[in-house]
Amino acid sequence: MTLRDLPAVHAVAHQVHPSYFERLEVFAERLLLHPAGCHVLVQDGDGVIGYVLSHPWVFGDPPALNSLLSALPDHPDTLYLHDLALLPAARGTGAGAVLVAQLREHAKSRGWSRMALVAVNESVSFWRRQGFERVIMPGLDTRLASYDPTACFMAAYSALPPVDVTGVPA
Repeated sequence: MTLRDLPAVHAVAHQVHPSYFERLEVFAERLLLHPAGCHVLVQDGDGVIGYVLSHPWVFGDPPALNSLLSALPDHPDTLYLHDLALLPAARGTGAGAVLVAQLREHAKSRGWSRMALVAVNESVSFWRRQGFERVIMPGLDTRLASYDPTACFMAAYSALPPVDVTGVPA
């Protein structure tokens, strides 16, 4: 994704997520803060038909909808998937799963063992197929309220969780 893609990305966002408005500045900031986690899906003749925005973050503290980050955390432990949106032409093609797999590899390459997101638009089943599970933590309700009453926080391991070998006989 480049800055030139942002108007098309923003248009896709409004088409796919009409109830979850975010300013163009939110998209631009995510791209500028972590371009390696932002990608577009382009189809010849149709232009941008999907995108994903992601960035390093701290687990359990999802940013509120339509909010600027200002900066990335000094010690991120999670790749946060801010948004993945596909127009109807891209749905059912496996493109979403490919984008998630690429982000999983990206997270692993950076040493982040988890990926997290806020699922909206009845997307929980899609995210479960990608290996994400619902996470319930104290204090999340306040953050999720900026999305909608059915939004849920989900997470997946980008790599196998570390094995605790303390106390295991040699």
